[in-house]
Amino acid sequence: MKKQILGMFLGAIALANQVSAQPLQGGKTAWHGFDRYDYVIDEQTLQLVPITATAKEGNGVAAPEKGTRRCIVVVPKQAAEGNPWTWRGCYWDHEPQAEVELLKRGFHVAYITTDPDETWDVWYAFLTREYKLSPKPAFIGMSRGGTNSYTWGTNHPDKVTAICADNPGLTHTSLMKMDLLAQNDVPLLHICGSIDPILHNTYAIENLYHANGGRISVLVKDGAAHHPHSLHNPNVIADFIEQSFAEKEEKPAFLTEKYAKTVFYGTKITYSYAESEKAWLTRWGPAFAASYNKYSMSLPGVEGSFTVLVPHRVASGTPWVFRCDQPERDSEVDFALLEKGFHIVVAPVPYNANGPIVEHWTKVYDYLTGKGFSKKPVLAGRGAATGEVYNWGIENPDKVSCIYGENPIMRASLAKVQPMGNLSALAKAGIPILHACGSLDPNLNSQTREVEKKYKSLGGKITVITDKGRGHYPLSPEQPASAVNFIVKNAK
Repeated sequence: MKKQILGMFLGAIALANQVSAQPLQGGKTAWHGFDRYDYVIDEQTLQLVPITATAKEGNGVAAPEKGTRRCIVVVPKQAAEGNPWTWRGCYWDHEPQAEVELLKRGFHVAYITTDPDETWDVWYAFLTREYKLSPKPAFIGMSRGGTNSYTWGTNHPDKVTAICADNPGLTHTSLMKMDLLAQNDVPLLHICGSIDPILHNTYAIENLYHANGGRISVLVKDGAAHHPHSLHNPNVIADFIEQSFAEKEEKPAFLTEKYAKTVFYGTKITYSYAESEKAWLTRWGPAFAASYNKYSMSLPGVEGSFTVLVPHRVASGTPWVFRCDQPERDSEVDFALLEKGFHIVVAPVPYNANGPIVEHWTKVYDYLTGKGFSKKPVLAGRGAATGEVYNWGIENPDKVSCIYGENPIMRASLAKVQPMGNLSALAKAGIPILHACGSLDPNLNSQTREVEKKYKSLGGKITVITDKGRGHYPLSPEQPASAVNFIVKNAK
């Protein structure tokens, strides 16, 4: 019955929407210097009725009468373009500084008493369809409000711009549906205390969200518990939400008809003292460091997808790196190249073969160069993946600008002749090579030193950088600038 009532309600709003948007009704009160309007929803009939908040409530809100929900919307002095708004998940007027700042920036602020059910859908429909607010609000949820934000958000992942969760609670159901938010590219920001007893919720969300290609940034207040919530200086929160609304995807020309978009960002952590908070803050994630759009696609006749990481500004000539393995989040060389305008392309690896298929890589090469990418990419790899890019380069020496390997192993799964014994084509084409290795890497002498000796005997140019005292990991060189300079110098 409730679903029928909800459907009738939404239909009535849609009909009214065809005529004109209605102004807010009911008694106007004030909330921190802004106009406030209150409503009540009947939980059974789902009827929405305007009311006037009592003077006794002040900036707060009284508990609703049994069987009803209290609703609030606060109006900015001048609405920002697109009528953006934030939805408080719980605890109205508790640490409201972020909402007050967003009101100053032209955002509306809305609230409904807990917890999510059909009444939340009625309130959302009223605000977006009749009052014309943005169809994709951002959530600010503290503790149980975080639970509510993720409950409604994962049930309506296409209707959320961003979520700021502060020491959030969490349900197992929401956790298992986080991939839906990631698929809709909803950025998350978590603000947590380092000794909060439910900090594990944030780490669970972070691990799962990143694994599904989602963007999540974390700010940890050193020594803080579950309280106090929020930040005394709300600009971090307000900036995150405002920037999330401002995002507009510019689709690259190389995209195939079907693609999946995720985001690539690193593990860089900053730790600094915030005078406003009287606390040390640890920050990481795309809200605090560079991040890059990442697109996965497939081509006819190619088994497995290929991935393209896109720089913010493309360098002249559209240089790119062709590699076999996914860039790691600690790869300083890859981040530096993205910053310099290189695309990073991860070649396809099939599900039904023991390794990459050269002809399939060539189809990807032909496709991208046909879209304007440089005719001579950089080949790069880490560990045993380096042998696979060598193998493609040996088969296509006229299509390579240079080769860069980190602690490489010269093994190619499907090669007829392993790269170690087949370097002459690269030397003849004058392909420069750089290996960055740890002096204690167990494969240094049997792999890189052997390549160095053989390549030089063939007249090829190869440089080896060794970091003293380092083993196989970490793979990135201690001085990544030398590798970046080599690649930039030789890219064509």
